[in-house]
Amino acid sequence: MGITRYQINTADAQSVSAKLLYVTYSKYENDWPSLPHTHYFTELFYVKKGHGKFLVDDRLFPIKEDDFVIVNANVSHTEISEKDTPLEYIILGVEGLSFSFEDNRDHIIFNCRNDQSDLMFYMNSMLKEMEEKKRNYELVCQNLLEVMIVKLLRRTNFAFEIISSEKISRGCFLIKQYIDANYASDITLDTLAGISHLNKYYLVHSFVKYFGCSPINYLCSVRIKASKELLASTDYSISEVAQSSGFSSQSYFAQCFQKHCHMSASAYRKSFREQT
Repeated sequence: MGITRYQINTADAQSVSAKLLYVTYSKYENDWPSLPHTHYFTELFYVKKGHGKFLVDDRLFPIKEDDFVIVNANVSHTEISEKDTPLEYIILGVEGLSFSFEDNRDHIIFNCRNDQSDLMFYMNSMLKEMEEKKRNYELVCQNLLEVMIVKLLRRTNFAFEIISSEKISRGCFLIKQYIDANYASDITLDTLAGISHLNKYYLVHSFVKYFGCSPINYLCSVRIKASKELLASTDYSISEVAQSSGFSSQSYFAQCFQKHCHMSASAYRKSFREQT
């Protein structure tokens, strides 16, 4: 008797950090409006039947049967069905991961009819498990999700990576450290997304979750703090304080300072010196 054994090296195996929130089956019957909306989590769509369009940030993309759509968190989107061939699709809500696509895109649409029929199998299997609710169906659905994500990673006709919650956490703290050290430099959201290797929409949501404000608002607060120290300890002009703190113009500095401190920069300097 011939026996072939394949040993698996579990030490090199990487787990997928993702939590399945829900599985939804939808069929357009002209009974609900198509309104743009966002989620704090990622959504995966599989079009079972029909034709229509997918609206992402005011851009329309055609979708049809066997199309697979991935939309990252905090991205405005909705589906628009054709009346003659209404859309019928399955949606997964997935927390704890984001997809990083080429060209800094925040979504992707591809057809999986020919070479990725197994994606349809996993989507349909998860839907069936949710409908029947047999014993431990939640565990089955979670495992099916993780296998499907690995299948997505094996695709070679488009480039993306999966970003886990752990990586997002590290990315957010990296961004905070970068802002603290480089607040006087020209920093944009695209700059921060490039440094952290995170999708900028997911970066904003995650940064708010960890620190209570957006990266740009945090940057502004750090610059205001630096400007207050300069106003108190130097004789720099208001224009020089604004420039040294990283503000692009004196007028923008004045606007931000008034908003944060409820007084002008000149009034703050005068008040500080009178007290000391």
